Amino acid sequence: MFFGLALTLAFYAGGGEGASLACETRNQENNALFWESQALATVMERVKNKQNTNTAKNVILFLGDGMSIPTLTASRIHLGQISGHSGEEAQLSFEKFPFTGLAKTYCVDGQVADSACTATAFLCGIKANVATIGVTADVNHRDCEAGRNATNHVKSIVHLSQMAGKRTGIVTTTTVTHATPAGAYAHTPSRDWQSDANVVDDGENPEHCVDIASQLIHGDTGKNLNVIFGGGRKNFIPNNIRDDEGMFGSRLDGRDLISEWKAAGAGREYVYNVSGLKAIRDDTHFALGLFHSDHMDFNFDRNPTQQPSLAEMTRRAIDILSRSESGFFLFVEGGRIDHAHHLNLARKALDETLEFHKAVEIADEMTDERETLIVVTSDHAHTMSFGGYPERGSDILGIAGYGSDNLPYTTLTYASGAGKKTDPHGNRIDITRHNFSDPNYEYPSYIPLSAETHGGDDVAIFARGPWAHLLSGVIEQNVIPHVIKFASCVGEDNDTCAVAFGGVTHLGAPLSLIFLLVVPLLYTGCQMFW
Repeated sequence: MFFGLALTLAFYAGGGEGASLACETRNQENNALFWESQALATVMERVKNKQNTNTAKNVILFLGDGMSIPTLTASRIHLGQISGHSGEEAQLSFEKFPFTGLAKTYCVDGQVADSACTATAFLCGIKANVATIGVTADVNHRDCEAGRNATNHVKSIVHLSQMAGKRTGIVTTTTVTHATPAGAYAHTPSRDWQSDANVVDDGENPEHCVDIASQLIHGDTGKNLNVIFGGGRKNFIPNNIRDDEGMFGSRLDGRDLISEWKAAGAGREYVYNVSGLKAIRDDTHFALGLFHSDHMDFNFDRNPTQQPSLAEMTRRAIDILSRSESGFFLFVEGGRIDHAHHLNLARKALDETLEFHKAVEIADEMTDERETLIVVTSDHAHTMSFGGYPERGSDILGIAGYGSDNLPYTTLTYASGAGKKTDPHGNRIDITRHNFSDPNYEYPSYIPLSAETHGGDDVAIFARGPWAHLLSGVIEQNVIPHVIKFASCVGEDNDTCAVAFGGVTHLGAPLSLIFLLVVPLLYTGCQMFW
């Protein structure tokens, strides 16, 4: 038994040691002892998991946009296969975290969510309407007046962390004004209002309906962010001025928000490429890095001498934020997983997920589990499925089998999107000679649409560090920032933090919990959900 256990541990520790070890282990899989010893190793590892009830000095929230559970599985196999193994036995960095759960992603008015209402959930702690950010469900999409009403605004965990004296930052591969990162600092009835030009396009007055870029530079939360890394330069400069790479901006108001940000105080540094990112000074308190006019390039298309990877941005962000004695909150988004799925580009979606996996790995290595809570999750799913009966070790991006029409089908397919693989009569075509190694190959879809849709599935949560065990089980997505608030003791009324350390009311429950349970009962005509 101990031999089998040793072999199992050697295999998993060996990672990329080559095909010989993989082959030897595959032979061992025919023996029951292999699986029994593997299972015992897992049990022993789980036994060592202890609940960490320290205060989280630091928090890093990782968000894989559109990173559905099938995406995780396929990416894990892809990781193993590019490392020379059959793939199924591989693990992503965050899959090794001790605590996992599931989050329900629906929004107040949507069974299938978008990235705006979900950002409001996992960053602000409430569920809202589709396409709205940082506001309650009293605000409908594009309702400028309701969106301007401050009583409809909700505070993000980023804002609460700033109020507690922590450094804060956002990192993304999308525009920094996109729906997901905007949840950290913006209040808007439309995710599309990234610049004032977008507000005008919708027939609204940008002086009343403040665009997201302006809120990032001058808003109560945005102006205090210590790190802002991502794409989207065009939303910060006038439409008659070219940016650092020769692209025109989009703003109609003539304002250069990058210059306004730089002029806001000392200790600020703006960068736009890899060399600039690496050269940020040690005494920099505020860093703004805009590495593309629009979204950053897919990793497959990225020029590594010009655009940093997600892992590089994450490493630099942690460097800057870690200089605070009070701790920090960092939000990191792998945003282009979602974009690849929308285009039915499965290979790129998996590759973006592996880039995300590398960023989490960097953060895990750079921080101490005793004082840093790391949470990894997604905002919503996609319609990519993993099916058929492919043999063990089959290329995850290849052929799974043959249909009743004797034509091959791929292991990964989409329910919707632009990847239609039929002739003019609606019959499936032979894809045998298609180039699946092409990163721009559109994987087959069933329902023809210009873009693939989101999925309504639950998404996974992975966590390690202080109070990570609270993120186990199936929870509403908006619970996530409340766990973070509890773990890091931030917020205007943190009696829910005090209860963790013995501070309870004479009724044996924190005051805020009593408030949250009793107040809904005061409303009539509403059913409480348990």
